Amino acid sequence: MAMDIGASKGSLKADINVTPLVDVMLVLLIIMMLIAPMLQQGVAVTLPETVNRADKPDTQDQTVIAIDAVNKYYVNAIPVTRDDLIARVRAALEDKREKIVYLRGDKDAKYSAIMETMDALRKAQIENVALITDRKLRPGETTGGQ
Repeated sequence: MAMDIGASKGSLKADINVTPLVDVMLVLLIIMMLIAPMLQQGVAVTLPETVNRADKPDTQDQTVIAIDAVNKYYVNAIPVTRDDLIARVRAALEDKREKIVYLRGDKDAKYSAIMETMDALRKAQIENVALITDRKLRPGETTGGQ
């Protein structure tokens, strides 16, 4: 609390009490720390598991096509139609330095939908396509460390 030093009772204080401001800022910081990981998820897709895979890339600023279990298409978490898919991908790739498309296909999506998407990308001369999968654990292996 602020003290009145050298001033008469009832005079105005020149300093500000920052304790409530700090409390509010800490609460906002905690809320942002809890919400930020949820915002990066994108489209809820259950990825297929495989043993032979590399680490997942950070798809925060990448071009990501997601195909969910009911064969709906998303480009960077925005729903698109099958006919509009290539136009949206080209628009997303225009200002990107790295021209790679990451394909996240749900394990329950039709195989044909994923292959048709890859074929459409190749016909549109988008050659750099990467499939994103989850890591399949070997017997006796734990998830710790990754």
